[in-house]
Amino acid sequence: KLVGTDSKNDVAIIKIDATGLSAAEIGDSSSLQVGDLAVAVGNPLGELGGTVTNGIISALDREITLGNETMTLLQTNAAINPGNSGGGLFNDQGQLVGIVVAKSSGSDVEGLGFAIPINHVKDVISDLQNYGYVKGRPVLGIQTLEITNARTAMTYGVSTPGVYVYSVENSASGLKPGDLIQSINGTEITSASQLKSIIENCSVGDNIKITVLRDGQKTELTIKLLEDQPVGSNSSNV
Repeated sequence: KLVGTDSKNDVAIIKIDATGLSAAEIGDSSSLQVGDLAVAVGNPLGELGGTVTNGIISALDREITLGNETMTLLQTNAAINPGNSGGGLFNDQGQLVGIVVAKSSGSDVEGLGFAIPINHVKDVISDLQNYGYVKGRPVLGIQTLEITNARTAMTYGVSTPGVYVYSVENSASGLKPGDLIQSINGTEITSASQLKSIIENCSVGDNIKITVLRDGQKTELTIKLLEDQPVGSNSSNV
């Protein structure tokens, strides 16, 4: 049974209706050093369950962008294959220190696998177990559309590239679809990822000042950030 998901960290919690299962022991990923043994257990190709590969921790705190999320990951040279994602990365004591999330691929690429440090998601796992979502994350309550060139602008019937409000879920915000977001708390907004980063660095309940261009006129709004409480799986709202 799916209990909850978190797209930001690319993890999910499932509940298995079974008895007699042994849980993995959680380790401390902050104590890892480059050169430490790394053992990956997973399901490569989706059909070879329980496959074990070994290597070392190649690097700590690698910033890797997966989809729309920038994550700080462990790097390992343990063989990682399609289907390994979600498998465990263990230390030399058999403790879980990471969750395999990606590999770099290409004809001339070998030994570049990545895992989420377990310390980064301990609180996430706890929240998903207890609430089904991650508590305390601020959200503006909109979906955005980033227009980067004139051709796309013409497609959507606007004249200026930028970050637009595509839809509004927080009706009390005062924002409207079609608003061009110009600044937040005095910081000029140049991309959707920048907007998302600013909101993530705020707290639930914070009041932010946002300037938008609406029907050719500047409009200034003060908006209270809500807690992101997605229904089902986590959405990509801002």
